[in-house]
Amino acid sequence: MEKKPKIKEKLYLTGSLIFAVFTAVLGFFQYGYCIGVINAPQKIIEAHYADVLKIVPEDPGNATGGTNAPPSDVGKHPTITMLWSMSVAMFAVGGMISSFTVGWIGDKMGRVRALQLLNILSISGNVLLGVASKTPISHVLIIIGRLITGLYCGIMSGIVPLYVGEIAPTPLRGALGTFHQLACVIGILISQILGLRFLLGNSSMWPLLISLSGFAALLQLLLLFFCPESPRYLYIKIGQVEEAKKSLLWLRGNYDPTKDLEEMEREKEEASKEKPVSILQLIASTTYRQPFLVAIMVHLAQQFSGINAIFYYSTDIFTESGIKEPVYATIGVGAINTLFTVVALFLIEKAGRRILFLGGMFGMFVCTIVMTVGLTLQKSNPWMSYVSMVAIFIFVSVFELGPGPIPWFIVAELFSQGPRPSAVALAGFANWFSNFMVGMCFQYVARFTGPYVFLIFSAFLAGFGFFIYVKVPETKGKSFEEIAEEFRRRKKGSGGAATELEHLGGNPQA
Repeated sequence: MEKKPKIKEKLYLTGSLIFAVFTAVLGFFQYGYCIGVINAPQKIIEAHYADVLKIVPEDPGNATGGTNAPPSDVGKHPTITMLWSMSVAMFAVGGMISSFTVGWIGDKMGRVRALQLLNILSISGNVLLGVASKTPISHVLIIIGRLITGLYCGIMSGIVPLYVGEIAPTPLRGALGTFHQLACVIGILISQILGLRFLLGNSSMWPLLISLSGFAALLQLLLLFFCPESPRYLYIKIGQVEEAKKSLLWLRGNYDPTKDLEEMEREKEEASKEKPVSILQLIASTTYRQPFLVAIMVHLAQQFSGINAIFYYSTDIFTESGIKEPVYATIGVGAINTLFTVVALFLIEKAGRRILFLGGMFGMFVCTIVMTVGLTLQKSNPWMSYVSMVAIFIFVSVFELGPGPIPWFIVAELFSQGPRPSAVALAGFANWFSNFMVGMCFQYVARFTGPYVFLIFSAFLAGFGFFIYVKVPETKGKSFEEIAEEFRRRKKGSGGAATELEHLGGNPQA
């Protein structure tokens, strides 16, 4: 009995399945690239904004005159600070706006066709970013371009986990779900490497640097023509049984799809017993309240952990820490980020979602305390800057073991076909909203709190960690129906705290 899952894993991990997953997660590559690319050229773009708007530094005595002032001085001007914060945060605003449409677009168009059409948004936004520097309103075009690419990523970040979760066999669902995060961190790392001054992070090449994800959008658009539609969507949503069977055979090779089709039939029967669940109904329903709360909170935990403060502003953070070559330290963060995401691929189906999430949150909590100590004492003890740097590296490492990848696929695991699109949309909105808040406010909060800024994230990590310990169930190795049944049992057994915690912990043998 113990060997069965291993046999299934070898049988189901086909070249076709890997191709479909690779093509889908190219969207998350774009997402990661857009997060990371804005970091390295910050000072150059701020200086360009100042040049276009004819803004001089507040202390021109430190400069050689006019807009030749050091970019660090120009960047402290209130107008430049506001425009730069908007350039960073408008990406998340676009994601917030479009995340609500995930369910509607995914159901009306299908997963594959929706992703194809969405890439037009991504290409359009990147064209604006690429031509912005040639116009007298470059700051406006960059903000609009970031908004449009955010619109693409907002819908994509909901549809891709839906698609991958629906095409993945149950034994591989967690591992393949981690590919979202792997693609994202690779996108971040590549953007950081290309952002080096001798490559694209200089005053002449930065427009190409910030618009390169458009090529990934074009590649995804072309490859999607060769990918099948989700078999679950075909069978459950539009009743095309034969097409669903063909899709399964394409994805998993020459095998007997009877068991998977029977599971889809059971899920379809379950879905037919309940009315279509809109976003408002999902929020108001007591039936879905527990999984809905879990879905929202895991995404808020991911963003308010402070991870994007490091991705967006790591160069600034390393500069404040006294690191002489902060851009290389930032690339080091990206490399460690990628390495530990690969490690998570192998751990996610062995250790389980719950323990990895909790372990990651605890490790990040400790790192924020260490970072605060390092930043506070570095003026009197210069070597403490290296303590802060090591803490950042460990912070990113443990994030990728659990809090990074798990929220993107666990939401799809918590809900059946009926409420799933609405749940993914709302969880995506929560993720993008908190992303926006961090991107827009971190610079202002950091200036106000100084070296104590990461204590704010310590408080968030402690609160969310407690919630996850009490409320988040284990979903490893369970079908959608088994997870739904676990929530139903918890609801019936809510009279006893011990019973509820037992259900929340899940079956360790699953």
